[in-house]
Amino acid sequence: MANGLLLGGAVAALVTAAMPAHNPSSGFVDPPPDKIVINVATVNGSGCRPGSAAVAVSEDNTAFTVTYSEYLAQVGGNSDPTAFRKNCQLSLVVHVPSGFTYAIASADYRGFASLQSGSNGVQRASYYFQGSSQTVFKTHTFNGAKNDNWQATDTTDWANLVYAPCGVQRNFNINTELRVNAGSSSASKVSFMTMDSTDGDINTVYHMAWKACPGK
Repeated sequence: MANGLLLGGAVAALVTAAMPAHNPSSGFVDPPPDKIVINVATVNGSGCRPGSAAVAVSEDNTAFTVTYSEYLAQVGGNSDPTAFRKNCQLSLVVHVPSGFTYAIASADYRGFASLQSGSNGVQRASYYFQGSSQTVFKTHTFNGAKNDNWQATDTTDWANLVYAPCGVQRNFNINTELRVNAGSSSASKVSFMTMDSTDGDINTVYHMAWKACPGK
């Protein structure tokens, strides 16, 4: 994927009503009026080689989807010794309307796991803004024996959301990882884990939360 590829272009206009004040008991507020554009600065990692990852923004601008076609970690059998761990780091430039900021409220991951008895697979993600010391980590573990689809959701409480700084353009970084550990399973048998949908692509959805900047 070429650096600076504009994904989705100028997406559809959002609702034109003014953004209401947030009430923690009422859930997430509506997204701000105007448009959001997401631009990919870099895509790096063993799980997202060039050309194997894409980002699309939803029509209502409340979410974006990252789709991968080569994201698989495995151990055992004739597996490459380095194949037990795969990762992908996305660095995104998110252009938001003046006077608003955003955070990632939740992320949905899904895939398939074929894990021998005694082995396990781990899906991990970290979220942080460029130049910020605040990093949110989420980890999900799946134990063998397992031969089925898996799904995981990272959810952040409203009070713990880390928002982009108001009035400052900072890249938003998402680093995901798949790791398969052989554990006590037979070294001759392969265990693997992917993030993939029924069409063979990885489909990860990130949901945005919004708030008005002070003084707006």
